[in-house]
Amino acid sequence: MSAPAVPTARDRRRWARYLVNERAEARVYRELASRREGEERDILLALAEAEGRHEAHWLALLGGEPVRLPRPDARTVLLGSMAKRFGSIFVLALAQNAEARSPYDDEPFAAPAMAADEKIHHEVVRGLAARGRRRLSGTFRAAVFGANDGLVSNLALVMGIGATGVAPQFVLFSGIAGLLAGALSMGAGEFVSVRSQRELLAATEPSDFADGAIPHLDIDANELALVYRTRGMPEDEATARARRAVESARALGEGRTDTSPVKVVDHSEVVGSDWSAALSSFLFFASGAIIPVLPWIFGLSGVAAIVLALVLVGIALLCTGAAVGLLSGAPPLYRALRQLAIGFGAAGVTYALGLLFGVSLG
Repeated sequence: MSAPAVPTARDRRRWARYLVNERAEARVYRELASRREGEERDILLALAEAEGRHEAHWLALLGGEPVRLPRPDARTVLLGSMAKRFGSIFVLALAQNAEARSPYDDEPFAAPAMAADEKIHHEVVRGLAARGRRRLSGTFRAAVFGANDGLVSNLALVMGIGATGVAPQFVLFSGIAGLLAGALSMGAGEFVSVRSQRELLAATEPSDFADGAIPHLDIDANELALVYRTRGMPEDEATARARRAVESARALGEGRTDTSPVKVVDHSEVVGSDWSAALSSFLFFASGAIIPVLPWIFGLSGVAAIVLALVLVGIALLCTGAAVGLLSGAPPLYRALRQLAIGFGAAGVTYALGLLFGVSLG
């Protein structure tokens, strides 16, 4: 896109805004790099260097450092603040969304390479964020969704019970019972789920069960080649490898041969620990489920207790929805509002049913 011959004052103000934003983004990447090591640190420093090239472009167009500079955009300021205080996964998730909204596609004074850089930056940041998401899978997943389940299920429970017009003590008892029942169920279910997944993955790994039988196989007709073929080896290569294994076993005697050593694979990085997942699921479900009960714990009842419970749970749902949105790379506001709508929708249905049953019983 060709640039206008004579830039206007408005153009210069826009350049200055680009300049401060590029500087702020470079500081974010350098701040994140200071907390990392090895390859990830090098990648973040390279991103900061790229932002420095963009900064130099706008500085050259401005003819040097302006006397007055605007403040960076709010999202860039937020990124900088979070980079100093929180873990890199949340900052990278926000940066991923920010890099996807490059202003240079329609900017006549931006070099074509700058718009291309921003698209590449988005993919680089997405890859770094994905590494963090994989490290947070398992236990963190159980924690976030456990808290959310506790919020929604116990809010629906106390709303439905409260709408029937029963005594506040009964609502409180029902909420505590729902908390304990749900937390125990979530913890047990998460333990079984993670343990079963790890056992299933372990069952797919190769074993050395038949190695002791290898020296006694017929060298010309043996099924060892089938073992190698099940591990993904082509038929000809598997047959040749089986012959070498039998010859080696006969030469060395019974025991391990030149067959590929069985590598014990640790699946905990992806699947997580069963006990930690169960414990975190129990604790976070309980921490979420206690929030709707707080008004009754502190002696409120009736409409006042219900309204306060809705406010408290609404804030918590917005937070958990935004957190899930950040970690999944989706817009956090959309996920937060969606989570709020789901939680309040479930509570509304049970409240209506409670009113209906309350009228019927009355």
